[in-house]
Amino acid sequence: MTPLSAIRLEGLTKHYPGVQALTDLTLDVPVGSIYGFLGPNGAGKTTTLKILGGLIRPTSGSASVAGIPLTEGAAYRRQMGYLAQTPAFYDWMSGRETLAFVASLAADPSAGERPWIDRVLARVGLADAADRRTSTYSGGMRQRLGIAQALVTRPQVVLLDEPVSALDPIGRREVLDLMTDLKGEATVFYSTHILDDVERVSDHVAIIDHGRLVRAAPTGDLLRSFSKDRLRVSLGGATDDTAAQIASIPGAVSVDIAGRDGDVRSYLVHIRPDAAAGVQRDITRLASAGDLTVVENGLVRIDLEDVFFRLVDSKERAA
Repeated sequence: MTPLSAIRLEGLTKHYPGVQALTDLTLDVPVGSIYGFLGPNGAGKTTTLKILGGLIRPTSGSASVAGIPLTEGAAYRRQMGYLAQTPAFYDWMSGRETLAFVASLAADPSAGERPWIDRVLARVGLADAADRRTSTYSGGMRQRLGIAQALVTRPQVVLLDEPVSALDPIGRREVLDLMTDLKGEATVFYSTHILDDVERVSDHVAIIDHGRLVRAAPTGDLLRSFSKDRLRVSLGGATDDTAAQIASIPGAVSVDIAGRDGDVRSYLVHIRPDAAAGVQRDITRLASAGDLTVVENGLVRIDLEDVFFRLVDSKERAA
């Protein structure tokens, strides 16, 4: 039976003397998802990836990939491919030889077949450099080779630690397209600090800070949950008293003056998330009663960067 979770973490903890790198992380990564793993520097992202990659042992808690526990060693490692934040290779090997070496460790013998290796090299844009020594590869090429070696064993789960950090904009777009193309073929769990990329390709996201999980949700659900607490309102003919009148509407929490263009005044209205429809309706009634022109009266569209900064601020975590 196919497991519901491609990755399952339960109470995962890693403490060093004087450093609590990761504490009680519980997370489900759905099968087939592209899962963005976010957090500030030092939040515990790389520690988590290293534990999942079998490079370090957790202090406590458990982890499984494709339903196989981390403690099962070789059987566990065969289920996943791993890209370190700074990939390293035997410089005397070519790109093709590197993949052949990694493929020799796979459970599936077909991973070492020449047509498959050539396909993987082409997929990451290294077909023309396949027979060059990796010592001649640029930083971006080495990053793409690192992704190739994570894919060559035909894993069910691909773990990528900052997969686009060394790439130029064109290379970054190519890798994001590759990650999107993997959807349905493998589960991709990756860390990054480029929030626009996560919003573009990830269907799920988790945010950690100081080694603890802050929020995990489908990306769309997370964005929508933060898009219900602010309205952008612009009214023609508004006066100095209009802001106070809006603030008195039931469900409105506070009103910030956002600008003025001629006789049109704009406001950012903070509201209770469950009161959006009522506040919008009452603003329209207020405008009608005061002979004002409604130029704008809608929810503020929020992006992942805004959500991220609000969540890593402890004052917003209960939002």
